[in-house]
Amino acid sequence: MTLPRLSGAGLGFRRDLLPELQVALKSEFPRAIDFFELAPENWIDLGGRHARDLRQFTERFTFVCHGLSLSLGGPTPLDELLLRKIKVFMAEHRMPLYTEHLSYCSDHGHLYDLMPIPPTEEAVQYVARRIRRVQDILEQKIAIENASYYVAAPIGEMDEPSFINAVLQEADCLLHLDVNNIYVNSVNFKFDPLDYLRRMPAERIVYMHMAGHYREAPDLIIDTHGAEVIDPVWQLLDATYALLGAHPTCLERDFNIPPLQALLAEVQRIAEIQTQHSHNAARAA
Repeated sequence: MTLPRLSGAGLGFRRDLLPELQVALKSEFPRAIDFFELAPENWIDLGGRHARDLRQFTERFTFVCHGLSLSLGGPTPLDELLLRKIKVFMAEHRMPLYTEHLSYCSDHGHLYDLMPIPPTEEAVQYVARRIRRVQDILEQKIAIENASYYVAAPIGEMDEPSFINAVLQEADCLLHLDVNNIYVNSVNFKFDPLDYLRRMPAERIVYMHMAGHYREAPDLIIDTHGAEVIDPVWQLLDATYALLGAHPTCLERDFNIPPLQALLAEVQRIAEIQTQHSHNAARAA
């Protein structure tokens, strides 16, 4: 299987960061950032200054698209107009990859949250069929991301790792593995995150996510992307690399966005953990 060419550590591209990033373009750009990720819904219909600002960066750096609203598991028809806009947008900016959440977020209107898909064989066939349609329109493989959730799906015929693997196989698509989401769900639903990781197919992983969250209660974490990554999630990333390989990894920060330098420290930490695992793999070989 040929995966899109990504490497190293990435950062979510947010308009709040543009002033600092533009200043960095005029001097020495941070070496820690190997690629950027953006949500196409936030950019595809923008022109003028915002379009020019984006072009400044897509001409110099690799960008990937991480969708927010396609609702792969939703009951309503796929938004094919949005997909065709995304296809044009990706071509204009030479973006090699589109990813989406393995969830649903609409039912004749947006639900403003990611809802879990009942893990049944019928759902596998339904979601895989929709993913194949997305891939036909975009004329490339996409990657699906394991989502965080707060209400368990109705009891189905398989657990979540089995469901993810079945969809990947049936749709013949790629995996976008979110390490923080695994941690969040493992606390909220009391499962072993390492057991979950051992069941993920390393050969389908195209890149990973890291993010911070908010602890509402000892047994409830909210996936906000609005805080620093905590030590247990860093430890889980280290374990993920040991089990599945040091895949490209992007830092997400959507709210309470700090100065760029603070985010760069976390991106650099990702890069350092990757380097350590690459050295370990080389020594083992």
